[in-house]
Amino acid sequence: MAESVFRTEAAAAGLGDRVVADSAGIDGWHEGEGADPRTVAVLTTAGYPAAHRARRFDASWFADRDLVIALDGGHLRALRRMAPGPDDAAKVHLLRAYDPAGPAPGALDVPDPYHGGPAEFAGCLEMVEAACAGLLAAASDALTRGSSGAPPLPRGRHPLSPKERS
Repeated sequence: MAESVFRTEAAAAGLGDRVVADSAGIDGWHEGEGADPRTVAVLTTAGYPAAHRARRFDASWFADRDLVIALDGGHLRALRRMAPGPDDAAKVHLLRAYDPAGPAPGALDVPDPYHGGPAEFAGCLEMVEAACAGLLAAASDALTRGSSGAPPLPRGRHPLSPKERS
C-alpha cells in the first residue's frame, strides 16, 4: 500500500524519475504472491495502481538505499537488527513519523489490517496517505538542498514512541 501511494505521489510531484520506491517484507511468508485482494480493492478504489509481488528484504540492500521505511515498531527493530552497521540502522524510520499531522506519541504504527475488514484497510490507507505526503515533502526538500542520504524526520519527531525508546 505504502509503495503504491508513495510512487503515485512522487510521480504527481514530478519526482518519479528522482525518487525510487519499492517494498519488501521482513519475512518470506508470502514471497512471490500478489497483494492481498482487500489491499488491491482499497488501492484501486482510491485510484492507485495495485500490481505487487511480495518479496523479502535483504540486508545487502541497505547499501543502495538512502532510507528504509518500516510500518510498525516490530519491523523497525527487525530491520535495524538486519542492518550491517550503525549507519545503515540509522536509515530505518517509521512511516508515520513523517505524518505532518503528527500522530500521538505511541501511535506511530500503521496497524496490520490483515485480520480486519474493509474499514481497517481503508483506515490504513488514510494513515499511509497522510504519512507519504510528509515523507514526499521531506524527500523533495532533501533533493532541493542537494543533500544525500535519508530525508530528515520532521522537527521534534523520534522514530520510536517514548515507550519504545526506553
